[in-house]
Amino acid sequence: MKKEIDKVRNIGISAHIDSGKTTLTERILYYTNRIHAIHDVKGKDGVGATMDSMELEKERGITIASAATFCEWKGYEINIIDTPGHVDFTIEVERSLRVLDGAILVLCAVGGVQSQSITVDQQMKRYKVPSIAFINKCDRSGANPARVIEQLREKLGHNAVAMQLPIGLEADFTGVIDLIAMQAIYFDGDNGEQIRCEEIPAELLAEAEAKREELVDAASMFSDELTEAILEEEEVTPEMIYDALRRGALKREITPVYIGSAYKNKGVQPLLDAVNAILPAPTEVENYALDLDRDEEPVLLSSNPEDPLVSLAFKLEDGPYGQLTYIRVYQGTLAKGDAIVNVRSGKKVKVGRLVRMHANQMEEIDELPAGYIGALFGVDCASGDTFVAPGLNLTMTSMYVPNPVISLAVVPKDNKAQVNMSKALNRFSKEDPTFRTFVDEETGETIIEGMGELHLEVYVERMRREYNAEVSTGQPRVAYRETITRRAEFNYTHKKQTGGAGQFGRVAGYMEPVADEEFVFENKITGGAIPTQYIPACEKGFLACMKKGPKMEYPVTGVKIVINDGAAHSVDSSEMAFQAAARGAFLEAYPKAKPTILEPIMKVVVETPTEFQGAVMGTINQRRGIILGTQDEGHMCVVEAQVPLAEMFGYSTVLRSSTQGKAQFTMEFAAYKQVPQSVLEELEKKHAEAKKNVA
Repeated sequence: MKKEIDKVRNIGISAHIDSGKTTLTERILYYTNRIHAIHDVKGKDGVGATMDSMELEKERGITIASAATFCEWKGYEINIIDTPGHVDFTIEVERSLRVLDGAILVLCAVGGVQSQSITVDQQMKRYKVPSIAFINKCDRSGANPARVIEQLREKLGHNAVAMQLPIGLEADFTGVIDLIAMQAIYFDGDNGEQIRCEEIPAELLAEAEAKREELVDAASMFSDELTEAILEEEEVTPEMIYDALRRGALKREITPVYIGSAYKNKGVQPLLDAVNAILPAPTEVENYALDLDRDEEPVLLSSNPEDPLVSLAFKLEDGPYGQLTYIRVYQGTLAKGDAIVNVRSGKKVKVGRLVRMHANQMEEIDELPAGYIGALFGVDCASGDTFVAPGLNLTMTSMYVPNPVISLAVVPKDNKAQVNMSKALNRFSKEDPTFRTFVDEETGETIIEGMGELHLEVYVERMRREYNAEVSTGQPRVAYRETITRRAEFNYTHKKQTGGAGQFGRVAGYMEPVADEEFVFENKITGGAIPTQYIPACEKGFLACMKKGPKMEYPVTGVKIVINDGAAHSVDSSEMAFQAAARGAFLEAYPKAKPTILEPIMKVVVETPTEFQGAVMGTINQRRGIILGTQDEGHMCVVEAQVPLAEMFGYSTVLRSSTQGKAQFTMEFAAYKQVPQSVLEELEKKHAEAKKNVA
């Protein structure tokens, strides 16, 4: 088994929109005999690319959901995860990158390094994914691979080295020169499937020799053997160069660059050879799991198929036959009929059908060893769940899912839309742990919550397209909270006498602010002033008031209630009477405790080219933001700030326009903080108006 796992490659193909990722994948599938005809991505021939199976994808010629497929090339198994390029689908990209061992960064020979290439590169850096670059579209007019290599160095800070030279460019692009084997490669046949190797054309020989020297020089940094061979003027073998390049690439310290034109079927096969020769096998990548018994301490996983199972469900799909769960095995073996445990829910699941995926077709298999990617059928789980052998308590991704900070009301047009909408919401909330939905008890509206404006926009659009749910949306709402700022006493008697048994209960004590807790209830009653059986009823009464604050009807947080006195009646006291007494006591003391409003503050990180640093800081200052710090990372500058969520609406548009679309930001919830007086007055005014309208 060990021998085989060294011949597995889990790679992603990521790039800027329209650099030709999907076309490249299509060609790879063709040359590895996974498909037998080549289709056009834009779907002009009515078929569309194999990997884009969603209607919306065929229509726009873009990739939204990442698809997974596997193919074989020269005895190696290559799993390809086609990742989305659009920034709105970063959660898709993040999950895909989690399961990749290596990647191909596709760049356009004309466009070069574009804004999205920068984003994708930053993500690869974050997950330490080794990559090789492929400069595509060398047949287009204006193609200039040399310029793109320069940009790789300058804009992305890569140590990029050319592995090939183009023979001709634009309309005259006929083949490539392999700088390691020092030969010209041409691609003949209708679809470039026949490879013809010849001598390097005389006019390109001098340039090829110079470039080869550069390549060998760069590679020698990672291999003593190669350095010695150069110094002693011995023969430098291709194996030595590949070995050195591989070492450098695994450390992300060198990026080999290949060129070609996927659309014109040129340069794809050498790229596949490079995947085999340079990108890592699953055993060469360190994967860590977090030990839940030891406060999420990292544990290094072995890639041994004999060890206990650890695997990650990185993507869910609602297929025609029920839920399909894409899974990557990191350690151990997943086999049909096994009992496995879902770490998040603690439930045991039996493995039924196990398949290998090829875009939207599948093949049945019996087991999935470490390092491989497959899919499970009919297993109920959410995206990002870890499945392990019974007895382990490890998770692949931190169990921390940030709370949603923005909500929207979605209103279906009619009954049919209502049914479709609930289907869609059910699926989305399962696929994406950061997306939640509930029904507002008062207004009866369906509310969706998420991590930001764009996040919710994409889902609303998908509801309309994939589920034909005609919905309209309300204004985005911020999740404010209420709290108290000082101690206040209460002493409240609830009395009701209306014939028959009455109601009586007296509750006394105080409320005070408490940090880092939502609600604390303390019982200091002595001498049975309130009989013990009624204490839970008092707590229930107070707790009921926390859901909706008396000030502006936001949830209340950070309150400690202490009861120290009270009275009961032998006949008229009941649980209901004490619940009512507690509510009365809360409403009596709350205004005296100086209530105020808290707002969610977001940690905003903006990555921008250095020249726009001033403009970016300006946009943050205008939004009541506090800049925590800036740091230069090569050609990019990272600005960290804390900004109230209420001020972040429409920020992406402002940021793009003030940085020529080159900056991007991420935002996550940081903390709740008190709102400034001016904002408080504004909120009070709005609340009063809303009440008037309702009345």
